[in-house]
Amino acid sequence: MSQRMFGTDGVRGVANKAPMTAEMVLEIGRATAYVCKQHPNTRRHRIVIGKDTRVSGYMLENALTAGICSMGVDVYLLGPLPTPGIAYLTQSMRADAGLVLSASHNPYQDNGIKIFSRTGYKLPDQEEDEIERLITSGDIRDIRPTADEVGKARRIDDAIGRYIVFCKNTFPDQMTLDGKKIVLDCANGATYKVAPIIFSELGAEVIAIHSEPNGLNINDGCGSQHTEDLRKRVQAEGADMGLAFDGDGDRLIAVDETGQELTGDHVLAVCARGYKRRGLLHNNLIIATVMSNFGFHQAMQKLDIEVGVAPVGDRYVLEMMRQRGATLGGEASGHLIFANHHTTGDGIVAALQLLAEMRLVDKPLSELATVMRLFPQVLINVDVQQKPPIEEVAELQDAVQAAEAELAGAGRVLIRYSGTQSMCRVMVEGPDESITQRLAKDLAAMVTTCIG
Repeated sequence: MSQRMFGTDGVRGVANKAPMTAEMVLEIGRATAYVCKQHPNTRRHRIVIGKDTRVSGYMLENALTAGICSMGVDVYLLGPLPTPGIAYLTQSMRADAGLVLSASHNPYQDNGIKIFSRTGYKLPDQEEDEIERLITSGDIRDIRPTADEVGKARRIDDAIGRYIVFCKNTFPDQMTLDGKKIVLDCANGATYKVAPIIFSELGAEVIAIHSEPNGLNINDGCGSQHTEDLRKRVQAEGADMGLAFDGDGDRLIAVDETGQELTGDHVLAVCARGYKRRGLLHNNLIIATVMSNFGFHQAMQKLDIEVGVAPVGDRYVLEMMRQRGATLGGEASGHLIFANHHTTGDGIVAALQLLAEMRLVDKPLSELATVMRLFPQVLINVDVQQKPPIEEVAELQDAVQAAEAELAGAGRVLIRYSGTQSMCRVMVEGPDESITQRLAKDLAAMVTTCIG
């Protein structure tokens, strides 16, 4: 293969095209099972599998199950469940790994595989590399257990209930959501069953939208990347807030009572201030990414909270959190990690922590969000056929330096490649919309000229 199979968030692509064919997914299942069997165990090895609501999930779930069972490892099928729910159940069921069939916020025709280790954390790069090596080398093709050594598969009927209890336990025991009206946008994805149950059982009046998946409508004009319907519904219902999840439920974007969309940076800033006040912000540290808004950094500086900056990708945020002992971390896109509650980003858990802070200070979300000023940000995705090191493209570097000189410290420029798609992302933040738009368009045109 010319490039690494695993991107920043597992394997991903158009379903029924390489690498997301049934044949390749079967091989990934075999290789993952083989790696898991290298971990010593006193019982039969087991792997849990969950998925979101894409129509291709049926095909790929069966291929993945066949591959794992063919290596003598048992499979526990969880059905449609948010990615963080699968991470939790991997750990609580003492499984050797957890596999998620999902392409997150991508359209329905895409699908992917995310892998969690037995600890509930994303699989380390070295184990992903070993899985890829086993596939490309063919080393496991002649390893075929027979008779009673072949794996079995069974469905876990109460997986949703187990995850619901876990999420509710992250909300303060003495607190309820009585009197709160909340609109939930479930993106026709993996949260469509669990999210309405969780928030209503905690006492909220819940209005769920985009909660009727048909296999083809996941993320279609809804969810964390498309909050237009949610914003309108919050205002129409006079709700206290709106919560939008992505297709696999590991992202959260909030909408305040006025219908204003808040970014992951806003939620992180609100929770960071609350955690610091309550003495929960370990090492007075929060981990963000290179994509975090300029205004977020200003807000943390005012609160005297140190910010660590990780590469884009929730796995890298979590890696830095574990290295530096941070409790909170996340991305502007809505991947938010509360390490005192979970091993991965969880949209529902993040929403519950935000609601807990609202309850504790008894203020509306719009007021809490004033903790930071959002600098205008323009992000342009440019399709590319190749990915030469950006720092080595001299003409583009000259253009970046000129843009930074014009911003004069009142903004910033970031150009990077997508970890999962053939595109280059051009991001500019600036003091006003017109300057930011102009600089971003000029830089995107330069990327097309130099790289595209």
